[in-house]
Amino acid sequence: MDLKTMRRLDRHLGVPLCAALTLWQRAKSLFVKPEARPIESVLFVKLAEQGSTVLAVSAFRKAIERVGRENVHFICFEENRFILDLMDLIPKENVITIKTGGLVGTMTNFLGGIRKARALKPSVSIDLEFFSRSSAILTYLSGADRRVGFHASNEEGPWRGDLMTHRLRFTPHLHTADLYRFMVDAMDLDGTKLPAIPFVPVRVEDEPPVFAPSASERERVLKVIEEAAGTREFRPLVLLNANCSDLIPLRAWPRERYVELAQRLLADDPKLRIAFTGAPNEAGPAQKLVEKIGSGRCFCLAGKTSLRDLLVVFGFADVLVTNDSGPAHFASLTHVQVVTLFGPETPALFASRSPRSHILWRELACSPCVSALNNRDSRCTDNLCMQSITVDEVERLVKSLLTSEPEPMSVEVKLPVITRQQARADFPAR
Repeated sequence: MDLKTMRRLDRHLGVPLCAALTLWQRAKSLFVKPEARPIESVLFVKLAEQGSTVLAVSAFRKAIERVGRENVHFICFEENRFILDLMDLIPKENVITIKTGGLVGTMTNFLGGIRKARALKPSVSIDLEFFSRSSAILTYLSGADRRVGFHASNEEGPWRGDLMTHRLRFTPHLHTADLYRFMVDAMDLDGTKLPAIPFVPVRVEDEPPVFAPSASERERVLKVIEEAAGTREFRPLVLLNANCSDLIPLRAWPRERYVELAQRLLADDPKLRIAFTGAPNEAGPAQKLVEKIGSGRCFCLAGKTSLRDLLVVFGFADVLVTNDSGPAHFASLTHVQVVTLFGPETPALFASRSPRSHILWRELACSPCVSALNNRDSRCTDNLCMQSITVDEVERLVKSLLTSEPEPMSVEVKLPVITRQQARADFPAR
């Protein structure tokens, strides 16, 4: 099932279900008073877009510190569990997966996921999704005594009923890593006194665990790279990810810019190799970009690796250039230098805090236009924020990363490579 269909279901089916469950909860509260049980287990709920799950490392570690690793659980769509296995913070047997595939199959598996969650009898369920109705329903039906999630009070965000016991106000001023950690810290509060919070949120500094592939994985992926490159001498290697989630296509840097960037880099360094990455459904478009570049030192890896194998590929690479999407976060588990191009969303909230993360963001007056408060649904049809990032800027940054070890760039510095005056001067005339 594609993400657009899932979003429509979340809206058209989720609203009446959230309303029905809200009425049930209010009626139930008139006759049944909740028991104050001790916190002994935690269930995290995050169904889709697992790239940002990397930002929840501090939240996971705090929960593990509180209740023990064996008592921390997670539920997600089956295709998204791989990042949890890679980080290896939550035991593999503690991850509940929901298989997607057609409306009937997805709904049947969703109900199965609820049954498995209820069987755990979690003390706390924490909804890591930003205003998703399906995750709110799952969090409520998990049967947890304490249910932590964002609440759309005063229309601050999409409505999804009154299903949480700990109703938090979403703030667009906290980085997502800090926000996830704050949700874990909030589970100890008195839910009746929220949304007032009596503490300053922690600024998360946790580095995600480093992915260490096995020798057999390295050998297998090395063969894939050598076969695609046509040589065993493929370093230095720059990876280009010209793809982004179909949930937010506005995040894409124009594909012709990737072509021009590759041509310039290859012309500058006769030893350099460039590879395009992507999922199997992105292999065709990626191969067309390779053909446009027209160099024997540029090749396509899209569709030739699993997501786990992709992280092994990152380990062989020197630099990754990517749109703001999952690979930017997955790469933070490796030692590759990552250049992330931001536009409709802000790096102040979503950028990796890895010291190997380097951000380019134009910070136009209309950017960011995508946020949790508008259900990440922008009316923009002309992503000037991405178009105004020039090939010159990306090329300069990539070359600096290839030739030296740069100092870490803070995500709070919106334009680490160019000044605001240069940004205005470089903005293309229309």
